[in-house]
Amino acid sequence: MSSKTKIVVLRMKEIIYTAIFIGLGILLVMLLFVMFRPKKEVPVSSDQVRYIPGVYSVSLTLGSQEVNVEVAVDSNQINSISMVPLSDSVATMYPLVQPSLEHLTAQICQNQSLDNLTYSEETRYTSQVLLSAIERALNKAEVKH
Repeated sequence: MSSKTKIVVLRMKEIIYTAIFIGLGILLVMLLFVMFRPKKEVPVSSDQVRYIPGVYSVSLTLGSQEVNVEVAVDSNQINSISMVPLSDSVATMYPLVQPSLEHLTAQICQNQSLDNLTYSEETRYTSQVLLSAIERALNKAEVKH
């Protein structure tokens, strides 16, 4: 026999430790790759939160009386708009306020927007004042990004 033959003795414990360390190294590299890869841009969808849920009110002065325009919103939709307290004296002195608000509320709740609203020529100024108050209340409710 030749004297150049070498016999290598490996212990099973050393093989197992080596395999475990190689596995942990591969796992660490994969984890680093997943954590530090470039993030994809997420497009803004209509399902995202637009409003902070709640009831938001804005004070509106009609003559010497003050009424609050209240807008109730969920996280992504306008639920209702109302005037509180609408006393009999305010309703009598300003007869166009309540019908104008009801007409605007129906359109806003249906479209979920203050854009492209229609109102009659007779209620133009009343509707503009109400829209201004509704817009201020919605500005309070909006989520700031």
